[in-house]
Amino acid sequence: MNLELQEIRNSVRQLCEGYGEEYWLELDRENGYPTEFVKELTESGFLTVLIPEEYGGAGLGVIEAAVVMEEVCRAGAHAGACHAQMYVMGSVLRHGNASQKKKYLPEIAAGRIRLQSFGVTEPTTGTDTTNLKTTARKDGDEYVIDGQKVWISRIQHSDLMVLLARTQGRDEVSKKTEGLSAFIIDIREAEGNGLTIQPIESMINHHSCELFFDGLRIPKDNLLGEEGKGFKVILDGMNAERILIAAECIGDGRYFIDKASNYAREREVFGRPIGKNQGVQFPIARCYAEIEAAALMVEKGARLFDAGEACGAEANMAKMLASEASWRAGDMCMQTHGGFAFSKEYHIERKFRETRLYQIAPISTNLILSYIGEHVLDLPRSF
Repeated sequence: MNLELQEIRNSVRQLCEGYGEEYWLELDRENGYPTEFVKELTESGFLTVLIPEEYGGAGLGVIEAAVVMEEVCRAGAHAGACHAQMYVMGSVLRHGNASQKKKYLPEIAAGRIRLQSFGVTEPTTGTDTTNLKTTARKDGDEYVIDGQKVWISRIQHSDLMVLLARTQGRDEVSKKTEGLSAFIIDIREAEGNGLTIQPIESMINHHSCELFFDGLRIPKDNLLGEEGKGFKVILDGMNAERILIAAECIGDGRYFIDKASNYAREREVFGRPIGKNQGVQFPIARCYAEIEAAALMVEKGARLFDAGEACGAEANMAKMLASEASWRAGDMCMQTHGGFAFSKEYHIERKFRETRLYQIAPISTNLILSYIGEHVLDLPRSF
């Protein structure tokens, strides 16, 4: 057992105990944002673990960040309220210039500003990222942004966003991944000056919005990485995102297994604990095995990412395996609790809704299978 990782687990668990499940249930009812929780998580250093020490962070890796996200979810909390600050950080750390890092990272580490949004998805392109329509046109010392984004989470609770836009048309580049550029957007300056934000009502409390860009002007210094090479910038963030989302799913799965096991030991029907019945016990045991196996892939992906090695396949497989295992664990937990699972008092139905998202986002299971088929198994491209 890695003692440092275990210490992080214990500390995050202790912090989360101060925000019981009733706290999250009330936020879910109100569609509220966990301001106090995010503030304490930041001040405790857990939300800034990836920021180098020279900028006020802990200077740790994705493996430690994954442990933080897992424990938040295992405690019954909703990591979706703050997880973007972890994975968007990968894009800034690997591709931001010295001036950008000096300007933003100490402020983020101190909790004075938040980097909580990733502006990629569009209504007409979905996961077809290279076909996005939002444009950024160079005009003197500025870029002018026009277009639309959808399912952009937490932007109303963030100060900064990393945005992907097209700086060259598809017909002007030889490869479809070229001509895309990444930008750091200061939301505080942009909203009302070319950026309109419209909340989306959805199945879970994910604070998602639709964004409309109409002549938004930003300084050319806000370009993140090289112009036209933004797909690589975003890809680094996406690999970290998939690993960290997978870690959250591991946390969700362990939450469901803990809940089901406790209930199966205590609930008596026909004069015996229901956990004594193989029809109840075996599904819990199977989910446990699946979650533990998926957790190994999450760890492998995180260690490869931290070593600077190629980890696209591992990040994708970790996300797919963990999300499917957590969904099955949620279904098992619902079944174990029977009718009580539908009661908000038991908190299971909220977590059941939350973990379902990760079959679809941030990348669908089918697209992961397509990636594995083409890039790992060398099969013909399926789309």
